[in-house]
Amino acid sequence: MCGRARCTLRADDIPRACRLNGRSLRSVDMDRYRPSYNVAPGRDMPVVRRDDGSGGDGAVLHCMKWGLIPSFTKKSEKPDHYKMFNARSESICEKASFRRLVPNSRCLVVVEGFYEWKKDGSKKQPYYIHYKDGRSLVFAALYDSWKNSEGEILYTFTIVTTSSSSTLEWLHERMPVILGDKESTDTWLFGSTSSKFETVLKPYEETDLVWYPVTPAMGKPSFDEPECIKEIKLKMEETKPISKFFSKKGLNSGQGSSLGSSDKEVVKTNQPKSLKEEPPETEDSVDHPSVVDKPNNESKPNVSTHCCEGVANLPIKRDYEDISADTKPSIGKGDKPRTSPLRKKGNLGAAGDKQPTLFSYFGKK
Repeated sequence: MCGRARCTLRADDIPRACRLNGRSLRSVDMDRYRPSYNVAPGRDMPVVRRDDGSGGDGAVLHCMKWGLIPSFTKKSEKPDHYKMFNARSESICEKASFRRLVPNSRCLVVVEGFYEWKKDGSKKQPYYIHYKDGRSLVFAALYDSWKNSEGEILYTFTIVTTSSSSTLEWLHERMPVILGDKESTDTWLFGSTSSKFETVLKPYEETDLVWYPVTPAMGKPSFDEPECIKEIKLKMEETKPISKFFSKKGLNSGQGSSLGSSDKEVVKTNQPKSLKEEPPETEDSVDHPSVVDKPNNESKPNVSTHCCEGVANLPIKRDYEDISADTKPSIGKGDKPRTSPLRKKGNLGAAGDKQPTLFSYFGKK
């Protein structure tokens, strides 16, 4: 796809770029040509076509509008230059709008570079593509003429596209057909239908194309300034592994690793035997959120250390039974186990109790 281009060439630069090499050349409507850093469909551009009046050996430098309007379009219809500003090379011999133009209406479009957008979700970043040495690009194109209701004849053209080259497929799946040498330009412009001109309709695989990002402001056709081709620096966000999402805050990587390892050594030394027999930690567990590190150099008690110290001081079941046995009072043969007077029924309000009970209170009345 090619929807924007830069064409700030002078009129006499265009024949040299097309490698006409002394062929006769005449100009048509070149007074309408305006150099632009941001040419969009509907704008006038210089096009080189074959001059049939000179026997087919000469050429015409003709200013046409970008965006094909087929000659069979109704005179009362409003032209839409965005509808056919590109033509797929794979189908130009099949679609009615293009196949009748292939034999005798082939032409060349000369630009200094073109723009393409890289899609990243909902965002689109434009790139400017051009030759490394600054020479002009020559595109294969088709043209047609249409007469409107007022009798005015309008010449329009469409740029032929092909699949993207291996070096540009990351940017877009399509690219213009670039004619990089004299043989390819002569084949497309002056070759007959039997000369197999289809051989030039292929991706441009040479390594002399370069590109760089430019301002998104050039997305508006009204923005036509030298800033359109000025390289910009993209704001690239650092991509961090997911483990960094759980990393400790307030510590650099070196400090965090040293503190984390020291804390875990304390935990290991204070653990009881049953806890020490767990599998050792792996490298992946360093960034695990369960590891608690100190956020600064302040001396704060470590939660893990105190927990393990408490566990180490607790008696196990066997020790508890020994202690319980030592503290229980021995009961002789004639002794009776002591029971709590509160749990014994019938001793409430006994005569020996000095403290009055609820029953004695009601009994006085």
